[in-house]
Amino acid sequence: MESEQLFHRGYYRNSYNSITSASSDEELLDGAGVIMDFQTSEDDNLLDGDTAVGTHYTMTNGGSINSSTHLLDLLDEPIPGVGTYDDFHTIDWVREKCKDRERHRRINSKKKESAWEMTKSLYDAWSGWLVVTLTGLASGALAGLIDIAADWMTDLKEGICLSALWYNHEQCCWGSNETTFEERDKCPQWKTWAELIIGQAEGPGSYIMNYIMYIFWALSFAFLAVSLVKVFAPYACGSGIPEVSQVIFSVIKHYYVLAVASGLSLGKEGPLVHVACCCGNTFSYLFPKYSTNEAKKREVLSAASAAGVSVAFGAPIGGVLFSLEEVSYYFPLKTLWRSFFAALVAAFVLRSINPFGNSRLVLFYVEYHTPWYLFELFPFILLGVFGGLWGAFFIRANIAWCRRRKSTKFGKYPVLEVIIVAAITAVIAFPNPYTRLNTSELIKELFTDCGPLESSSLCDYRNDMNASKIVDDIPDRPAGIGVYSAIWQLCLALIFKIIMTVFTFGIKVPSGLFIPSMAIGAIAGRIVGIAVEQLAYYHHDWFIFKEWCEVGADCITPGLYAMVGAAACLGGVTRMTVSLVVIVFELTGGLEYIVPLMAAVMTSKWVGDAFGREGIYEAHIRLNGYPFLDAKEEFTHTTLAADVMRPRRNDPPLAVLTQDNMTVDDIENMINETSYNGFPVIMSKESQRLVGFALRRDLTIAIESARKKQEGIVGSSRVCFAQHTPSLPAESPRPLKLRSILDMSPFTVTDHTPMEIVVDIFRKLGLRQCLVTHNGRLLGIITKKDILRHMAQTANQDPASIMFN
Repeated sequence: MESEQLFHRGYYRNSYNSITSASSDEELLDGAGVIMDFQTSEDDNLLDGDTAVGTHYTMTNGGSINSSTHLLDLLDEPIPGVGTYDDFHTIDWVREKCKDRERHRRINSKKKESAWEMTKSLYDAWSGWLVVTLTGLASGALAGLIDIAADWMTDLKEGICLSALWYNHEQCCWGSNETTFEERDKCPQWKTWAELIIGQAEGPGSYIMNYIMYIFWALSFAFLAVSLVKVFAPYACGSGIPEVSQVIFSVIKHYYVLAVASGLSLGKEGPLVHVACCCGNTFSYLFPKYSTNEAKKREVLSAASAAGVSVAFGAPIGGVLFSLEEVSYYFPLKTLWRSFFAALVAAFVLRSINPFGNSRLVLFYVEYHTPWYLFELFPFILLGVFGGLWGAFFIRANIAWCRRRKSTKFGKYPVLEVIIVAAITAVIAFPNPYTRLNTSELIKELFTDCGPLESSSLCDYRNDMNASKIVDDIPDRPAGIGVYSAIWQLCLALIFKIIMTVFTFGIKVPSGLFIPSMAIGAIAGRIVGIAVEQLAYYHHDWFIFKEWCEVGADCITPGLYAMVGAAACLGGVTRMTVSLVVIVFELTGGLEYIVPLMAAVMTSKWVGDAFGREGIYEAHIRLNGYPFLDAKEEFTHTTLAADVMRPRRNDPPLAVLTQDNMTVDDIENMINETSYNGFPVIMSKESQRLVGFALRRDLTIAIESARKKQEGIVGSSRVCFAQHTPSLPAESPRPLKLRSILDMSPFTVTDHTPMEIVVDIFRKLGLRQCLVTHNGRLLGIITKKDILRHMAQTANQDPASIMFN
């Protein structure tokens, strides 16, 4: 593995100021073993009189950060491809921001020259708003179509609408005049598969036929989903949020509608964030400001993440907070405004499409008729405890299963795994009406308050004719047979959902975790809510109920407990707090119930953090080998940069380039013989003074371009990185000047810099690596992967076990 090869490579330089042009997740310099030698020439001839012009910052801790406003000395004719990145390589934020500042200055300096230049300047200024507008429009439109398609395909497992094949069950019965109140979901236009195939609507034969067709459609959708993913979009599996967090993404997830319709314990909300980000990535290529700068493109992706959550839950404000809290690595104020606008546009488009047919953005909109009371905080906190315990259990169990999948032969057969999981899910889910339901419909039913028009088993209460006082139209009543039957079914559904979600999340189909987690919490919350309701009814004289729950009063709302439980379980799994509370009250319209939501979410986070601070997305980032420094993870150890840096002793020195003593063949041989993604350029082997840093990709592209476009460039041509070409013999071939690809913005820290500061520098500046010096002489290098290995070692883990993808 390339990263492991780099881990064991050496590094030797006595004066090296920085490396900032990391274009890869693999180690650029990864030296291991430094020779401490400070007997070099004087300090006055560093760069042959060619120091970079820029701002110099000195840190009080002894480290120094040197930054240049001019990142590259641009050629008259820039080399195509230089400064770009290979797929799945981490970008250098500092380098990209410098490029954008230089581009912005160039545009501003020309805008007064002509009307055309002024128009180009205005276009550049407004391109950010245009790209987020297009992203919002596309995200809203795709989300509406996906919601409609998912509902239709889910109902297709049970039957079909003969009057209009494209209608789902609810739409099919809208125009029927033969629908009764008791059987509002039955109409002549909607036919089950048993009615179509064997002509029976009731009886054992009908049940068996519907059972068989349910399993058939579930397996068909699951097989089609995993096949499309495997053949056309291998990186479309999973929720996409860990990849978006790491800003690694490939293709739009067209196929997860099939996975949702198959009945697997997953949701479509997580992949909607991925879909929105892919829309943002696509539209960014229409604008040069974003297509040529990866850091600016990431700002678009942050706004797209907000739009994705906005259309997934109908929560525009929650989407912005989600992007800020959970996804974005870099979130300037300008990105906040554009994220808000993208979420607004996406929500407006989704509302115009009206996929749920209720003239609302969300499927779970509820209206509760009673407020919450102070004594209810205790069961709300208990639900928070349950959510934290569920989150800790799920993260450990799911990661253990995913790790086992990666390390055994079972992971080599993803299609078979999906088919097995889908078959088990369908076989177990069909007999239970609550597991047979679409997960979103299940959550909607659990959230709903029992009113006079509700016919669900959860609302099968006995009318108490002895109530002395009626405060509300529907006071608290004793539970009937239907409620007790529903509780047993919900208990079985809870066990089923917990087990199947552990094995389903991570299989090779597009899958989200928001809805399954909310379903588990909603089931638990509804059970607790009914229990508290019946306790208050039968023991209304207890001191905790006496003040609020009079005989005949409506004081407990079980649907509220379902909503709080859903938020608690989702918080326990993701460890979100602020954005989650906002998403849930936007999702349900329950603004009055913010305090119960906050109490449950914070409790679930505290309980979950007691077992481990990682959320499910951070755990999958680590499992997948993404070199990601979590900003929420504190570094509390007292180590110094010298303790973490590499090279270490007894390791070979780093391969370096000299500024004017190497030929084209020498550089090509070094590129072919090593796996580094960049090379430091020094004045000479004797002085070891740093000139700059050249990327492997840029060197390859520049040499290939020079061979094609410049006459006289041969293998023996001298390569010059200095500003002035040295004098050469008359018979020498034409030299190749490559100073334009040289990175002149170094970052350095001293060997006595605390690692806590080094980690903050990496997180806040998005560095790939920084150099460690002593009295201006290079000692070694610290890369992001070095920090991650060191953090693993301080946590009593084996650093060698930290693998990077």
